[in-house]
Amino acid sequence: MPYLTKSKIMAYRQCPKRLWLEIHKPELRDDSGAQMAFAAGNQVGAAARQAFDLDGKGTLVDVETLGHVEAIEETKRLLAEGAGPIFEAGISAVGGLAYADVMLPDRTDGVLRWRMIEVKSSTSVKDYQRDDIAVQAYLAKEAGIPLVSASLAYINRDFSYSGRAGYQGLFKLVELGDEAAERHEEVKAWFTKAHEVADQEVEPEIETGDQCYSPFSCGFLSYCNRNKVSPDYPLSSLPRLRQIRREAIENTGVDDLREAPDHLLNDLQKRVKHCSATGEVFFQADAAAAKLAPYGYPARFLDFETITFAVPRLEYTRPYEQIPFQFSLHTLQSDERLIHNGLMHHEFLDLSGNNPSDECALELVRLCGSEGPIYAYNAGFEAKVIRDMANSHSDEIGEALRSIEARLVDLLPIARHHYYHPIQHGSWSLKAVLPAICPDLSYSELEGVQDGTMAQTAYLEAIDPATSAERKETLRRQLHDYCRLDTLALVRLYYFFKGDPFDDYYTYTQV
Repeated sequence: MPYLTKSKIMAYRQCPKRLWLEIHKPELRDDSGAQMAFAAGNQVGAAARQAFDLDGKGTLVDVETLGHVEAIEETKRLLAEGAGPIFEAGISAVGGLAYADVMLPDRTDGVLRWRMIEVKSSTSVKDYQRDDIAVQAYLAKEAGIPLVSASLAYINRDFSYSGRAGYQGLFKLVELGDEAAERHEEVKAWFTKAHEVADQEVEPEIETGDQCYSPFSCGFLSYCNRNKVSPDYPLSSLPRLRQIRREAIENTGVDDLREAPDHLLNDLQKRVKHCSATGEVFFQADAAAAKLAPYGYPARFLDFETITFAVPRLEYTRPYEQIPFQFSLHTLQSDERLIHNGLMHHEFLDLSGNNPSDECALELVRLCGSEGPIYAYNAGFEAKVIRDMANSHSDEIGEALRSIEARLVDLLPIARHHYYHPIQHGSWSLKAVLPAICPDLSYSELEGVQDGTMAQTAYLEAIDPATSAERKETLRRQLHDYCRLDTLALVRLYYFFKGDPFDDYYTYTQV
């Protein structure tokens, strides 16, 4: 009987068709984004080895080097010797295979037993992780490994990394051994049915649905939808459409939002339906201009680029803290023609690899002054970044940052309430609105960095000591161009909503 790994069983739990494709047609899987997730998992695993091996006496079973068969045999030897901790312990039984993140020996009553710990990058216990523990505990039982506990370790959001004390305290533990033991027969049935699916010669016929997105987006979704003809305006383009309403619309036989019954739509959804059906653009120009009328000058336009780490890498940071490594700031000094004043641009970008938050805070305070609105798009994000920086300062810098937060003006509600173009397809993200209002500004024309995820990837590469100076300068330029476009786009939206065209006579000054 061939092995089914724990990940294959979890694939079966999500969708039997996914399991079959994982085994028989893995080349069809879209692995975009998998590299970052894999790297994050490796970081969490490395931190766990520090946190649960304070004496440095643990052994890592390196399956990449040993292969599955030798990894299993090496684990059996270590378990028999009572050596520990053991990391990535290979456990195999009844046609199943799993690697336990941490195995700690326990001799409380003079008898050798083991505490099994599965380490996750989440900040709470998820339902699917309970399945994960149940699978591992079942395999350990069938393999004859006596467990005293089976726990899940998840990230402690309150942990602060000092750099010197390592990662002790990074994880919280929750004991799930009793629960897992009660599910042995259930897990046994999963293995039986999963093997039956894996042995099928023909791909299971299962329609796409909610299971394609939960608990993770399936990498085979594009393949499974390859023969589907989607309408130009699918129901997924209706904003804030709850599942119960979507099902009600689908039950009428409708899959095109232009045909959705009005009585099942709210006012915003009706607006999207009308514009999509007629091709008309909805724009309440006077109302949009009125929303901006109370704000004076100087006017600033702000956007941050941030990075988060499940395992903190920078001193005095916490797990998943939004760390601002870059911001772009455009400034209009007055409402006179810009040919006389200039559109000034300032930028902060720290690629040193050190914690950039303090320098970012100082530069932001210096550039934002003490008066005038500061425009952002979906400003709650900028507000949180600024607030987090302010909370780490008890002096005048903290007060200045709180003042900056209070001056934020969000352009997103103006767009959502007073503008809609059919090409937005139900989205008011900046990248959806910009092509409608400013088609001459395009992220797709940028080199290297075209979205926030690519900006994070570029930052990580730039701070890597192995990155050459030449490559680092290329990444610096690409990050500059991307973040600058974000705030230039805000300036363009601002003038559009004000009803004042932004034309070629405007000058631009890079500071």
